[in-house]
Amino acid sequence: MNEIQVILRRLENRDWWLWSGAIIVTLLLTGAVVSLSLPHLLQVDDAESQFNLSQQVRALIGLVLLFDIYTIYQQMQMTRLRRQLVQHMNANAALEVRAEELKNLAVLDPLTGVYNRRLVEERLAEEVSRSQRGCRPLTVLSIDLDNFKQINDCYGHSAGDLVLQECAAHLKKATRVSDMVARLGGDEFLVLLPECSEAQVAHVLAHLGRFEVDFKERRIPVAFSIGCAEYRATEPPAQLLGRADQNLYEEKRSRKTSSLTPLV
Repeated sequence: MNEIQVILRRLENRDWWLWSGAIIVTLLLTGAVVSLSLPHLLQVDDAESQFNLSQQVRALIGLVLLFDIYTIYQQMQMTRLRRQLVQHMNANAALEVRAEELKNLAVLDPLTGVYNRRLVEERLAEEVSRSQRGCRPLTVLSIDLDNFKQINDCYGHSAGDLVLQECAAHLKKATRVSDMVARLGGDEFLVLLPECSEAQVAHVLAHLGRFEVDFKERRIPVAFSIGCAEYRATEPPAQLLGRADQNLYEEKRSRKTSSLTPLV
């Protein structure tokens, strides 16, 4: 793209010099015609001089016409080339936009805008490998919305989609830029917390309390269960996720025994 812009600027400079040269040459040739004609205008009785003048003027006029034709041809060529370059630039821009869209489709969840399962699993494997090499802490959060089916049943799937979107935004706001929030599917989310031990994760959990979503002049209370697990040496990623899921299920079982805020 930058190379095409450089070529366009060169064409613009060439265009300017071409028209400037055409004007200068035309003025010089016109001046030559005038300078040749003026001395002979006073010799009206000299037929031979009049004939020579006519031949010279015709020759100069012919040169002017040839130069003008050449200038017009060059201008048409540059206009055609410039149009081709612009079309090429537009095509490249469209391809870049399409490539970005395809990239987002490959790595982002289309509903919530956070990362999808495939990418978070790849990132988890990378973070586990990095933790093994550098003995760095790594914690994962397995998150599941409470009563999500009830939200869909009471308010409709459009409300459920809005709750998922707000939940993703809530998770991103509560985590760091270096952390990774992903939607695994349905109402399940996963958060990777590199350089964060299980003891430090309390600070993150403190920002992940209940919240409410406004939907058609009604407020939907949203809460979720969280399973936390810190990476252990030589532990494969699947086992780390399994421990986080197990802690999540234990928390959900404990929540079932407690009273939940009724939906209104």
